[in-house]
Amino acid sequence: MAPVDVDDVAMWLAEFANGVTGTFEATRFATGRKNYNRFEVNGSKGSLAFNLERFNELEVYFEDGPAETRGWRTIQATDGCHPFMSAYWPAGHVIGYEHTFINTLKDALTNLTLGQPISPSLEDGLQNQRVLDAVERSAASRTWIEVDSGPT
Repeated sequence: MAPVDVDDVAMWLAEFANGVTGTFEATRFATGRKNYNRFEVNGSKGSLAFNLERFNELEVYFEDGPAETRGWRTIQATDGCHPFMSAYWPAGHVIGYEHTFINTLKDALTNLTLGQPISPSLEDGLQNQRVLDAVERSAASRTWIEVDSGPT
């Protein structure tokens, strides 16, 4: 077998400008996972989770409410009231990977038509690369690295 020359796993900590901390991890060798790209946002009053293997669902947790009914809830995001879904077929029909590109193009073309900025922008992509560069430099130096927000 040829030597591996790409990262198989990455983990890093981040502190945002407002003081909020974040943890990031990514791997290609999580046995049994096919497309388990999971995004979570956790706070003192609730949490939100999305997993690309379960495209039609959004998991939410709210801290308020009676303790006996508190817990994670799964929202089926295929009803017409959810963003983009009214343009597709009846509720309950699944959405797939290709719909992310359709929805992105729809937003881009709508914003272009209305003369509004397109998001994500090329500047967003450049800033993302700056973050990844800071992560690599931080790993090499084993120190915190401030992300350069340089000229766009």
